[in-house]
Amino acid sequence: MNVRALALAFVFAYFFGSTVAIGSEINEAAQAADPVAEKRLQGLSEELRCLVCQNQTIADSNAELAQDLRHEIRGMIAAGKSDKEIIDFMVARYGDFVLYRPPVKGITLLLWGGPIALMLLGLFALQRYLRQRAHRMGDDKPLSADDAGRANALLEEADNK
Repeated sequence: MNVRALALAFVFAYFFGSTVAIGSEINEAAQAADPVAEKRLQGLSEELRCLVCQNQTIADSNAELAQDLRHEIRGMIAAGKSDKEIIDFMVARYGDFVLYRPPVKGITLLLWGGPIALMLLGLFALQRYLRQRAHRMGDDKPLSADDAGRANALLEEADNK
């Protein structure tokens, strides 16, 4: 690889936040060591949320915490722990929030029902506003002859200025 291509790879990695050019050899070496364990790691990593990024799995995240969690999971897999034991350990340590798809239970009910409740509340408020607006517009009375005359006088006065 020539110097120009290497410099271009570093610039690309710096601006796009990718560590593909630098970290690919490390990842390939780890996958070559035990492909079954890496497959399990990938599966588990896709079920756990990055606590830093919050909208990415730890498989997708390049945050240091996500890398540490992947390393810890890799160690637990090497120690012979099952997937359920690893997930239970992560939940005990970080709470249900670490799960990318948290279970439906009393504590997480707001996570599951909150968006639906907010949407229904918004639709109710919109419907009420539209009804009140239609009611106000229906209450408009036509101008009396005196009011129409005053309005015309004001308009003519404004035009003369």
